[in-house]
Amino acid sequence: MRKIFYLSLLLLLCGYTLQAADVVVTMNMVSADGVGKEIGKITASDTKYGLLLKPELTGLPPGQHGFHVHENANCAPAEKEKKMTAAQSAGGHLDPAKTTKHEGPVGEGHTGDLPPLFADADGKASLPVLAPRLKTTDLAGHALMIHAGGDNYSDQPQPLGGGGARIACGVVK
Repeated sequence: MRKIFYLSLLLLLCGYTLQAADVVVTMNMVSADGVGKEIGKITASDTKYGLLLKPELTGLPPGQHGFHVHENANCAPAEKEKKMTAAQSAGGHLDPAKTTKHEGPVGEGHTGDLPPLFADADGKASLPVLAPRLKTTDLAGHALMIHAGGDNYSDQPQPLGGGGARIACGVVK
C-alpha cells in the first residue's frame, strides 16, 4: 500500500512539472515561384495566458504585418483565380469551428487569427505576441503565415483584415 501511495505521489508531482515542449517553426519568404530564403524562426510556448509566439525574424518589410495560423502544413504556391499565388497551398485561416468570422485573437471567429507582428526599420521582428485561445498542440499540421500589410480583424472594407499578400510562411511539424 505504501508503495502505491509513493508511486501515486511521484506521478502526481511529475504531472505538475511536465509541460508541452516549445515548438520552433522555421520561416521562409514565399512568392508565386515558391518557397524562398529562410528569414528566421518563431518559437511557440504554452503559458497560463495562452500561446506565446516569439519571433526572431529578419528581412521583413518594416511595419505591421498580419499574422495567422493557416489550415494546411504547406507553404507552396498554388493557383487562385487562374494565377499562381504565394503559399496558397496553406489554405485559409485556421477555423475548426467553421465560424467564417475574422474577429482577431480574442474574438470568437477564426482561432488562427493572431496578434500582428511588427518589423522595425531594419526589417527585424522580435516582439513576442500572445494568442490567448491557442496552445502548442493546436499548431501541429498547420502553417504560420505573415502577410504584407497589417490586419484590422474585420472583413470590411477588405476580406480577412486586408493584410494582403502572403510574404512569409513556416510549416509546423
